[in-house]
Amino acid sequence: MSADPAPTSPAVHRTVQEVTERLVERSARTRAAYLRRVAAAAEEAYERGPARAGLGCANLAHGFAACSPGDKLVLRGAERPGVAIVTSYNDMLSAHQPFETYPPVLKDAVREAGGVAQVAGGVPAMCDGVTQGRAGMELSLYSREVIAMSTAIALSHDMFDASLLLGVCDKIVPGLLIGALHFGHLPAIFVPAGPMPSGLPNKVKARARQSFAEGKIGRGEMLDAEAKSYHSPGTCTFYGTANSNQVLMEVMGLHLPGATFVNPGTELRDGLTRAAARRAVEITAHGEEYTPVAHVVDEKALVNAAVALLATGGSTNHTMHLVAIAAAAGVELLWDDLAALSRVVPLLTRMYPNGQADVNHFHAAGGMQALIGDLLDNGLLHQDVLTVAGRGLGLYRSGAELKEGQVVWEERPSVSADLDVLRPAAEPFSADGGIHMVSGNLGRAVSKVSAVKPEHLVIEAPAKVFDDQAELMAAFQEGALDGQDFVAVIRYQGPSANGMPELHKLTPPLAVLLDRGQRVALVTDGRMSGASGKVPAAIHLSPEAADGGPIALVRDGDLVRLDSAAGTLDVLVPAEELAARTPQGRPLRDDEWVGTGRELFAAFRRAAAPADRGAGIFAISGAEGAGTPLPAGGALRTGAGHPAGDVLAAGDATATGDVLVAGGALPAAGNAAASGAGGVPGGREARA
Repeated sequence: MSADPAPTSPAVHRTVQEVTERLVERSARTRAAYLRRVAAAAEEAYERGPARAGLGCANLAHGFAACSPGDKLVLRGAERPGVAIVTSYNDMLSAHQPFETYPPVLKDAVREAGGVAQVAGGVPAMCDGVTQGRAGMELSLYSREVIAMSTAIALSHDMFDASLLLGVCDKIVPGLLIGALHFGHLPAIFVPAGPMPSGLPNKVKARARQSFAEGKIGRGEMLDAEAKSYHSPGTCTFYGTANSNQVLMEVMGLHLPGATFVNPGTELRDGLTRAAARRAVEITAHGEEYTPVAHVVDEKALVNAAVALLATGGSTNHTMHLVAIAAAAGVELLWDDLAALSRVVPLLTRMYPNGQADVNHFHAAGGMQALIGDLLDNGLLHQDVLTVAGRGLGLYRSGAELKEGQVVWEERPSVSADLDVLRPAAEPFSADGGIHMVSGNLGRAVSKVSAVKPEHLVIEAPAKVFDDQAELMAAFQEGALDGQDFVAVIRYQGPSANGMPELHKLTPPLAVLLDRGQRVALVTDGRMSGASGKVPAAIHLSPEAADGGPIALVRDGDLVRLDSAAGTLDVLVPAEELAARTPQGRPLRDDEWVGTGRELFAAFRRAAAPADRGAGIFAISGAEGAGTPLPAGGALRTGAGHPAGDVLAAGDATATGDVLVAGGALPAAGNAAASGAGGVPGGREARA
């Protein structure tokens, strides 16, 4: 099915273009080495036919032994593609519970399209909402690396020509994508489950949490409020990491257009699931529209993701996840890139905790199609990218609808139906992005400002130092924090100390103090998720205390100044006095860091990279083939838990990109040629 050409896009904003060019230049060697590896695997796949054709008889027999007679017959042959289903299903996690019914639906749709699908493997999916404030939260960030490795194990059987990735929340989506990028010659499509319907209004929920923190309501009343908020299958509806994941996957072209925020259990949701399965068959190396995931996730797509994150005031977790995803694609993304983009990308949405609306309200206001269309019209997104829908991000102006039982895509106007939730770039909520980078003599940190009132963006107050969040909670309960301004400094919460748990449970008590008229803020080398709210905070501080970061030198009573508007963070102590101090406190030792399975992850603590390098344990893809010893996904530690050091990638060549544009309805026909060392086999085309 051919498509009408997309309208000509305006010139890309100068800063967006400059950041992209720096990213390309900085990553030239590692990206080229990664793409050479991908091209070699793609060449082999194209010459061999379906992946399973390269297996020995015993290997293949094991691979189809449990299949139905019809699928077994197909898999014995060497004509039809095989599609891997990698699922994060469990029925404790509301966002992933709908995936229980997906495999048979996907298998039927793949079969109808001429392929065979198998569940290749499962990945763990823990719920940060359940583990908040618990020991299990100290495994949360590490689970991203486990999910990536589990995805690799699922795809390692060499049975498959494409993958369907079933994941929604927090570390699950980044982990699935990191794993898939290590099989970059395979097409990969994310198949979302959608958000649950709206429940208790967010304003009411937030008020109940603060009342509970103050002791004004009991556990039963609080549990009733939470149960009315989180009440059915589907993603939680506030705009945290899970829903930020979904926004980024659509803007990166890894969802089908309009798939992100359709509720579970609807006919349209089922239709989109089937459409994703059919599309996976169409974009294999043996079809006419070969779309390897390595070519979808390139420098332009990563910049597009960063722009969408900033324009929506999304989760601060993605200041690490995007760095780690980029590294898996051979690209070295830096916080400096995010900071440069944040200065020119306007804040266009208000979703809780940045406002009272939820993602269902955003979707009803025009959602992803209005957002993408407006950002494209203002030159803030790259149009000339490859997506699973075809060539050109303009395809994602189209929303999905059901007509006579079939999903069709129709272009939507780039106009908001509710300016309290979604605004055009010409009338933004704020002229810059919702996430700022701050730096000073304490290091570098992330500050999410989209929900913070302007009068709270700057604070200078005495430090109150804690070595874990339980100490602060106890001080609040005892009244030791009442009636005073302070900056809470919580240290030894970084990736190499204890897995960098989210400290989201601190939001209600600090918000209570803020509402009482106290000036309070939080500075930490730990995380506050996309659920972080109105309390000013500098988080993900790097270097962390466990690696000898200056945060370990802060004492109670030291004046700390956080200026999220100007981008500064300092402890106001003379440099010579600070240098003469010795660190206070320490992270837990291995023999103390036990229980809830934490002892199994001690090796991860020793291998974790700093937060600004993605907080992961994997090196940049391609570094091994480019002579670049940069562990930007992971840095082995030496001595007392300190990093062995980062050697930045250098590049003296600029990778070239393909800029041919087609557009219109899905699927689109096109002929954009991949270029350079990263081309697809034998001069073949990565099709749109």
